[in-house]
Amino acid sequence: MNQRLIPPGHLPTPDPGKAGLTSTQVDEQRRVFGWNDIVPQTQSSWRTIARDTARDPMLWFLALTAGLFALLGRISESLTLLLAMVPLLGMDAYLHRRTSASSASLASRLATSARVLRDGRWQDLASQQLVPGDLVEVKPGDYFPADGILVSGDGLQADESTLTGESLPVIKRVISETGAWPSSVADAHWGVAGTRLLTGTAWLRIVCTGADTRYGEIVRTATEGQHGATPLQKAIGELVGMLLATALIVCAVLAAVRLWQGHGWIDAMLSAVTLAVAAVPEEFPVVYTFFLGVGAFRLARKNALVRRAVAVENIGRVTCILSDKTGTITAGTLVLSHTTPALPLDAAALLRMAAYAARQDSGDPMDQALHEAAGPLPAAHRQASFPFTEARRRETALWSGDGRVIAYTKGAPETVFAACDLAAPERSRWLALVEEQGKSGHKVIGCAWKDMTEARSMEQEPIQGFQFAGLLAFVDPVRDGVREAIADCMAAGMRVIMVTGDHPATATAIARQIGLGSGHPKAVVLGPEDDLSHIVRVAGGLDVVARATPTQKLALVQALQSEGEIVAVTGDGVNDVPALRQADIGVAMGARGTRSAREVAPVVLLDDNFRTIVDAVAEGRQLFLNLRLAFVYLLLVHVPIVIGAAAIPLMGLPLLFLPLHIVWLELIIHPTAMMAFQSVPSTAPLAKVQRQRAPRFFTTRGWLGIGLIGGLLSVATIGGYLHALGSDRDAEHARAMALAVLLVASAGITAGLTRLRHAAPRWLALGTLASLVLVMQIPGLGQILNLRPLHAQDWLWIALTFCATVVSTWVLGARVWRQRA
Repeated sequence: MNQRLIPPGHLPTPDPGKAGLTSTQVDEQRRVFGWNDIVPQTQSSWRTIARDTARDPMLWFLALTAGLFALLGRISESLTLLLAMVPLLGMDAYLHRRTSASSASLASRLATSARVLRDGRWQDLASQQLVPGDLVEVKPGDYFPADGILVSGDGLQADESTLTGESLPVIKRVISETGAWPSSVADAHWGVAGTRLLTGTAWLRIVCTGADTRYGEIVRTATEGQHGATPLQKAIGELVGMLLATALIVCAVLAAVRLWQGHGWIDAMLSAVTLAVAAVPEEFPVVYTFFLGVGAFRLARKNALVRRAVAVENIGRVTCILSDKTGTITAGTLVLSHTTPALPLDAAALLRMAAYAARQDSGDPMDQALHEAAGPLPAAHRQASFPFTEARRRETALWSGDGRVIAYTKGAPETVFAACDLAAPERSRWLALVEEQGKSGHKVIGCAWKDMTEARSMEQEPIQGFQFAGLLAFVDPVRDGVREAIADCMAAGMRVIMVTGDHPATATAIARQIGLGSGHPKAVVLGPEDDLSHIVRVAGGLDVVARATPTQKLALVQALQSEGEIVAVTGDGVNDVPALRQADIGVAMGARGTRSAREVAPVVLLDDNFRTIVDAVAEGRQLFLNLRLAFVYLLLVHVPIVIGAAAIPLMGLPLLFLPLHIVWLELIIHPTAMMAFQSVPSTAPLAKVQRQRAPRFFTTRGWLGIGLIGGLLSVATIGGYLHALGSDRDAEHARAMALAVLLVASAGITAGLTRLRHAAPRWLALGTLASLVLVMQIPGLGQILNLRPLHAQDWLWIALTFCATVVSTWVLGARVWRQRA
């Protein structure tokens, strides 16, 4: 069962029981923790949309050309261009809504008000006013207003599908508010903001508010996680800058040539501006940023919160995972797995004796496991206790009942053996059993008892004369799905190294159990005298590192990176911060991790599960593949547009495109690139890794394929234009032909790259073809766009272009799919 830390200072001291806070306490808490604003307040959405829309060069292009036509007195064309801005504005607004949909949908599941006990009476307040320490009543059907601990209620069940994706109700349990607050509390005792109580009426002691809640972290990830500039973003920005400079030079040359040919300055300016809009790939950074936002949201749904956008970019390229053992690969709890009683005792008697020696309220996982396994104990009175210390390595308790006083002790087997009267052969037999169970990854303790009824004093711990009761073996069970996740990593060529401070025998046993090293893990013990050069030498072929210190863990990360590995490191404590900072992807534990670890790591796991890391890597690879496919689409569509827009005017022929035609193409290209490829489903859990430090979008063959297909589409576009232009120089017919070739090429590229496996590309491709048929064959629409209907021979050329595009991009897409991150 996962444990979640209670941040220091968030709960009242001393424990107020079932009482609420006073007004003075509320004011003090608010000065420290602020308001319960889980979703940050934002500016009005129309201003944000207007600011983002103003960055679209297409709108400035339309405004400029509309102004040019107005100056020439061609008012109808000017008004048509201004009206053409309306669908572009609508599309920008829609895509803006899509980008911010994750945070909006998350914010819709928050409680707006809460019933709070303050100053001795219940009050209905806005949930924004809650502070840590408040006592809140939550009724069936209500959302929890913040993260807190359940202190009262019966038959509680909650719907946590918003955070976990699990549709089944989760049983919740109440924790007693007596005594000091524990340092951590199991998930079953928590009520979490954004989740809903299904059954029972609960009292919730608020612990975390605002951005400190798990829900607040998800919302912050969805709204802020994409603002940092990543290496690929910088590279794309440099590419766009270079293309822009080149386009300006070519546009100036084109304008000069058109003037020299005698077409006039209006024609020259339109030719240059049209080419500039076609040549500048403003969609690349927009699509990239959009995909980062989608990736951050999807990873959050998989219990991996992304705190910086660079993690979305890099996580799919991870080639090596350095993982903690306890709590990540294992559950982080102790479960009693074997009982070996000494004759004539049975297992039940041994368990009772061990439970008597354990303290039920200690918070020690072993004590809790013993009491859970033993069940209710016969009534007795604890006379004295002698707690466990490192020096004594055992714990003893004296109990009285039925006229007798019995001392029960448990602890390290060697210590318990020394307190018992055991013959040498019998002691050797028990020691061999301890060693055997220890090698299999078990934590073993011994138990003994002594009759103290006749003892003169109960104030001193007995140290001799015990009768040995038997051995108990505990195990920290491996989490469900970890073995399968390790197998997926190994099949993909990813390296997994388990780093732990545990005993090497325990670590090796767990590694063998989860399949590291194909069942034969290579382990090394890094002692305090080992130098860093030793770590560098052995880093190439390890599966397990035991007794590792923080300095050695950091050096291990550096050694792996020097070999070309993209390293992900898990950590939960302050001592893990250096390695988390050095790693390509630092992964902090959300349930039991410290604030320092969570702040330095770009990824935080909500469930502390190794399976989640592998799922996040698979999601990252799928995201990178989707981004590749979207960029292939943009390149293949832009190549014939740019070549055609430049070549046709340079030949002295009528312009290939008018401004309205560019609007039509943008209305097709922009949403297709944004929406058709982001939901392409994965066909395999993990593909083979490619060990390269710098991310590459395409291989050399991939670039050649893009160039070849783009060149052929350019030939088809220009050839169709020249054929339709004919000897009578029918420019409207020629433009209709060129646009038709480009539109079917867009639909064919979409179909070939996505295989039409999802609804979005199917509808987008169908919509593209439908718009083509309607505009070309309905006379009224064609006249508005200065186009003529196509002939039967034209449609045959267009159909051949479509088929050839689908086949060629299908082959190219297969290469891109094989190049999965």
